[in-house]
Amino acid sequence: MKTSIETERLLLRELLPTDDAGMFELDSNPEVHIYLGNNPVKSIEESREMIANIRQQYLENGIGRWAVILKETGEFIGWSGLKLEKNVNGHETFYDLGYRFIQKHWGKGYAFETAKAFVDFGFNEMKLPVINAYADFDNLNSRKILEKVGMKFVNSFELDGTEEVWYELKNPNIIL
Repeated sequence: MKTSIETERLLLRELLPTDDAGMFELDSNPEVHIYLGNNPVKSIEESREMIANIRQQYLENGIGRWAVILKETGEFIGWSGLKLEKNVNGHETFYDLGYRFIQKHWGKGYAFETAKAFVDFGFNEMKLPVINAYADFDNLNSRKILEKVGMKFVNSFELDGTEEVWYELKNPNIIL
């Protein structure tokens, strides 16, 4: 299976243990966690455990979130990708599109660039019939990105005491 994707500005590749400092910078920032339960990591060890868990997902599910590297500098700027999720909004299993970036890289189009690349990858390489995503109801920037890649709002639902929105995109190459 493919283990990297290149876009115009970015290299998307599997997360590596050496991405721990970048993951810690990302997930220790309270601003990044406003729509994620307000629970930023407190130690680099938590980031290392997260990377180990994601690498285990690669083995178990053949996919998981990938590191996003700025090609121009080689800098880790966040993660993006597809993840096999379970038991959310009445769906036993589904492929979830997600992304998270270090704050200084917000507003530069990287989330859209990676989301588009992973939709293409999910449909053309993995042959997925559907890709889903969900976001906090109030996270308007994330919702705009999902809609910009073609995802359609399906419904809102409650998850862990917060209102979430559910999106879906069907593979145009597969007749369901």
